[in-house]
Amino acid sequence: MADKLLKFSHSPHVRAVRTTKQIMIHVCIALLPACVMGIVYFGLKALLLLAISLLSAVASEFVYELIVGKKICQIAKKFDFTSCVTGLLIGLSIGVQTPWYVPILASAFAIIVVKMIFGGTGKNLVNPAVTGRVFAFMSFTSLMASGWVAPSIGSLIGGASLNPTTGATTLTDIFTGGALPSLSNWDLLLGTGLSGCIGETCKVALIVGGIYLAVMGIINIIYPIIYIAVAGLFTVCLNGFDFNYFLPSILSGGLMLGAIFMATDYTTTPNTTLGNVIYFTLLGLVTAGLRQATGIEVVSFVILLMNLFVPLIDKFIINKPFGYNKPKKAKGVQ
Repeated sequence: MADKLLKFSHSPHVRAVRTTKQIMIHVCIALLPACVMGIVYFGLKALLLLAISLLSAVASEFVYELIVGKKICQIAKKFDFTSCVTGLLIGLSIGVQTPWYVPILASAFAIIVVKMIFGGTGKNLVNPAVTGRVFAFMSFTSLMASGWVAPSIGSLIGGASLNPTTGATTLTDIFTGGALPSLSNWDLLLGTGLSGCIGETCKVALIVGGIYLAVMGIINIIYPIIYIAVAGLFTVCLNGFDFNYFLPSILSGGLMLGAIFMATDYTTTPNTTLGNVIYFTLLGLVTAGLRQATGIEVVSFVILLMNLFVPLIDKFIINKPFGYNKPKKAKGVQ
C-alpha cells in the first residue's frame, strides 16, 4: 500500500501542473531573442553553429538511449527538450570564429558524459551546458579565445568598434589594460560593435528572455539580479571604488547569459531561499575576483565550481518544518 502512495522523483521539483518538458520549452522560447540577435549581428555562420550545436545535443541523447536499449517510440515519448536547451546554450556561448566541430564535441560531452551517464534529467551533478562550454574551452583554447569577430552592425552611440579580427574583447581590455572600453554603455547594452560570443553581445535580448522566464514563473528574477549586482559592485571595489566600472563590467562578457540561463538551473542550485541568496552572492564575488585576477571571462568556470558546493550548502541550510519548535533544555541539564 505504501508503494502505491509514495512516489520518488528527481529535480526539478515544481509546485505546479507544469512538466519538465513544458518548462524547457519556455526556456527555449526565452533563448530565441538572443539567438535571433546573434544571427542578425553575426550572419549565417552564427545560424549554422547554433543549428549544429542544437542538433548535436539532441542526436547525442537519442543515440545514447538507443545504445542502452530504448525503443525509438519510448525515446520520443520521454523527450523533454532539456537537450535542446543545452545545445542552444552551448551554441550561444561560443564565437563565430569557432570551427564547426567544436560545438559537436561540446554538445556530445555535455549530454552523454555530464547528463546521461549520471542518469538523465535531474540527476546531473553540474550544469551540462556550462560543463560542455568549459570542456570546449579547455580542449580548443586557441580557437575559442582568439580571433573574435565584431558584429556586422558597428558602434551606434559613440565610441569605436573593435577590430573584427582582433583577439581581444572589451572584457579583456577592462581587466588587463585597466582602461574603460571605448564603446559606450549603450553599445555594450545593445551589443553593437561588441566582439564576443554569439549570445552574449545583445544584453537587451537576454534581459527580454529573463523577463519572460520570470513572468512565466520559471525563475526567480531576484537571484540573477543578485549575481549580476554583486559582481558589478565587487568590481567597483577592486578598481578603487570607481563606479565608472560598474556598467561596463556587467554589460561585458557572458555574465548576463550565465546569470539568467545557466546559474538558475533547478538541478544545480540550492533548495532553500537563504541557500540561493548565499549561492548567487558567492557567484558574483568569485566571478568579479577571478575576472580581475585573470583578465579573462570566467563565468562558466565559476558556475561549474559553485555547482560542486551546492550539496554542502543544502547540508547546512535546511528549511524548518512547518510548526517546528526548538526543544527546550530541562532545568539543571547542561
